[in-house]
Amino acid sequence: MKRGDIWLIAIVLITLGITSWMMFQQRAASDSYDGVKYARITVDRNHYRTVRLDEEQTIEIRTNHGYNLLQVKDGGVRMIEGDCRDDLCVLMGFKDRIGDTIVCLPNRVLVEIIGEHGEEADVDAVVS
Repeated sequence: MKRGDIWLIAIVLITLGITSWMMFQQRAASDSYDGVKYARITVDRNHYRTVRLDEEQTIEIRTNHGYNLLQVKDGGVRMIEGDCRDDLCVLMGFKDRIGDTIVCLPNRVLVEIIGEHGEEADVDAVVS
């Protein structure tokens, strides 16, 4: 093993450690949140509805783009039905942490988990 290989391995390990620490800190901050959580639903970039996650309900989202059925239960939310072809939104599963999202691209539906005062995860990047 050459000197350059050792430096490369050290740089990769340091980068991996810093990234893991940042992810752990973000997850711990979300887990320690004890306020009321909401699901903010947007359709085609327009606000559709905001619902509390501590009130069990089923929400039908019917738009010009399609149909989705959202279930709010046990302090979280999940997409249980959609008429999109791939059903990726249904496969995204149960979400209950601040910053979690469920996206249905064919139907242009976005569900974001936010905090009581609009807390949400930090934005990594914006692409226009």
